[in-house]
Amino acid sequence: MTSLDLALLYLVAAVLGVVVCRSLKLPPMLGYLAVGVLIGPNALAFAQDSAGIQYLAEFGVVFLMFAIGLEFNLPKLRALKTAVFGLGMSQVVLTIAGAMVGNLLLMTGFALLGRAWDLQWEGALVLGAAMAMSSTAIVVKLMAERLELESPHGRLVMGVLLFQDLAVVPLLVLIPALNSSGGEMASALAWAALKAIVLLGLLLFGGQKLMRWWLTLVARRKSDELFMLNLLLVTLGLAWLTEHAGLSLALGAFVAGMLISETEYRHQVETDIRPFHDVLLGLFFITIGMKLDWRPLVDSWWLVIALAALPVMAKFALIAGLARLFRSPPGVALRTGLYLAQAGEFGFVLLTLGAQHHLIAAQWVSPVLASMVLSMLATPILVMYSNRIVMKLSSSDWLMQSVQLTTIAKKSIKAEAHVIICGYGRSGQNLARLLEGEHIPYMALDLDPDRVRQAAAAGQSVVFGDAAKVQSLMAAGLARASAVVVSYHDTPSALKILDLVRAHAPRVPVVVRTIDDADLERLKAAGATEVVPEAIEGSLMLASHALALVGVPMRRVIRITRDARDRRYGLLRGYFHGADDDTAEEIDQARLSSVTLPTASSHAGRRLDDLALHAVGVAVVSLRRADGKGQFVDGATLAGGDTLVLSGTPTALALAEQKLLGG
Repeated sequence: MTSLDLALLYLVAAVLGVVVCRSLKLPPMLGYLAVGVLIGPNALAFAQDSAGIQYLAEFGVVFLMFAIGLEFNLPKLRALKTAVFGLGMSQVVLTIAGAMVGNLLLMTGFALLGRAWDLQWEGALVLGAAMAMSSTAIVVKLMAERLELESPHGRLVMGVLLFQDLAVVPLLVLIPALNSSGGEMASALAWAALKAIVLLGLLLFGGQKLMRWWLTLVARRKSDELFMLNLLLVTLGLAWLTEHAGLSLALGAFVAGMLISETEYRHQVETDIRPFHDVLLGLFFITIGMKLDWRPLVDSWWLVIALAALPVMAKFALIAGLARLFRSPPGVALRTGLYLAQAGEFGFVLLTLGAQHHLIAAQWVSPVLASMVLSMLATPILVMYSNRIVMKLSSSDWLMQSVQLTTIAKKSIKAEAHVIICGYGRSGQNLARLLEGEHIPYMALDLDPDRVRQAAAAGQSVVFGDAAKVQSLMAAGLARASAVVVSYHDTPSALKILDLVRAHAPRVPVVVRTIDDADLERLKAAGATEVVPEAIEGSLMLASHALALVGVPMRRVIRITRDARDRRYGLLRGYFHGADDDTAEEIDQARLSSVTLPTASSHAGRRLDDLALHAVGVAVVSLRRADGKGQFVDGATLAGGDTLVLSGTPTALALAEQKLLGG
């Protein structure tokens, strides 16, 4: 095959693999591995594992380590120091030690039976290092979907994953040196360590200032092309430097990421490098799949299952036990173990490196690769059923959850017609202050324990709880609440909250905060009473300041801004009438009124437009179904129990209400 033929084959295989995995809601990495098996020399033999492809695939590891370096920053390490250097370090060291001890026992047992065991301690170290890794890509994605990144077990998991990523750096230096004999190995390791210390010291001591100066100089040219070229030059240049120093390509890329992580260009760099990272890493996983020979697996299927099941169970028990030693509650410890029990993408890197240096016999590579893939496939199932598993294994977990819900319920038990604030960040806290100023009770739910502790100590009505769980919302008094406000911008979480409110308290209105109006229709259709996009509010304030500065009278500026808001937010078109609103100048002004149709209304099944309410001077602001689900007014068909919010003068509203209720 020509180079173009080979490139097209890899691209077609990668696209098909990712499409299938996305359709099945599986990580794309598994698709790359699967197509690598299919097109590789051990299956359809469309492509060979050539040296050129291998070298290109190494760039995937380079950009993976670069991305890890970007995540490496001192504030993050300080925040998670116990999880990173306590639980994470213990897990990696003990996993490697356990693999080596287990290998020694097997070697002794085989010797007593008069048979040879073909895995030496160097190979056991490589296998232990590969087993110690967990899949950052899979676990973080699953936790983000389940809104668990800020949960107690989520913080522990992130800390362990961070240390695993950092542990890869010395392992990439250590594994090649294991291919030497006793004295040579010691001198090779000492020489590699000395070179690493000197090189890293020089790069990190003065490299950060130099990197900031250089990137600033490049950014001032205001050329995206030039910035990208320099980014690739820095990454590959440092990788080349460390490789020629006798270390590894990946180490230089990691250092490049570290140097950039402390500059103000970090987020821009992360966005720019993502396409290279994803594509080249996908190519790396295809080459890993090409190494998998399915024929020995058919004969040794029992070995593959054993290599998949036993390490997963051992790793789960080890991590859960260590988490308990670090004083985590039983439920948190068990969840941490379940989430980290699988193999990871760096495990493939370390295993491949060990095989290249002949530390692992060829007959071990395919069974171990297959077992790692099986463990990763099992991860979504383990996470999905984690609550059930934890409940069965820990009799106290339900009690801990009950205590948490009781704490929420105790604070909210006296609250009536209160506002439930989901998320107590800056927006949530500002809303709470405004509600306090109007003497309106509220109950805030947040998943940051430090924030909750400080705010509660200050006397504010905030508790630790997940607003995306029905138990927390019900304990916060959802049935008695006057409104729910989602104060953080996370559309999947907001949709989950809307679904829970619609199911358990359909009459309670929900206001959702978003960055822009991209998800407006989805949120409205899910039952949001109003969606407040930050971009629109920011543009309105920007426009009002600009108009005032160019000389437009302030009264006109206020009126223009108010009219713009009225057009954007249906519930701001007027106000709901109260007993103290009958002043002389307000009697004939437009106001809001809500009308709920009877269950057996004669208008059920009719289109809203057919009622011609505009003929009596009334506009329909919003329509809310009996189940709490909101719907756009245009083209809506009425049903019994629907609630319509109308805008008009008192006389017009009275005529419209008579028409709606009287038939």
